[in-house]
Amino acid sequence: MESVWDYPRPPRLHPSVRRVRVRLGGEVVADSRRALRVLETSHPPTIYVPPDDIRPGALTPARARRTLCEWKGLAVYWDAHPPGLRGGEEVAEAAGWSYPDPVPGWEALRDHVCFYPSRVECLLGDERVRSQEGDFYGGWITADIEGPFKGAPGTLGW
Repeated sequence: MESVWDYPRPPRLHPSVRRVRVRLGGEVVADSRRALRVLETSHPPTIYVPPDDIRPGALTPARARRTLCEWKGLAVYWDAHPPGLRGGEEVAEAAGWSYPDPVPGWEALRDHVCFYPSRVECLLGDERVRSQEGDFYGGWITADIEGPFKGAPGTLGW
């Protein structure tokens, strides 16, 4: 078991040892064996998929949403579409985010996309990931991760 309370602050980047798959509408949006995990105290890991492991055409820029991470820089958001579908079919709005120009020390994350398990189906190995509570954080909870996790009501000040 990994406790999120043993993760570092500031966060650190590690390679994922498990295959990562993301699906929407039964279609594969991303499939990677080269994903990166960000580990940060009190948060389930966030998993970032390299751009080359995301199906072409599966993502389009989300409406003008941007956020700032104190560690990684300015994030942009992506809507997900089942590959090949457009025009009103299933769309997961702001399903993921990336850092097109991360701050020094986080260059390895450039253009990698982290998907919200609450908006698309995310799998690590064969395990379906549970989402971190709240609508902001995008942690990936698996059977080998234990909390309590930041994100639930009353945890903002942690």
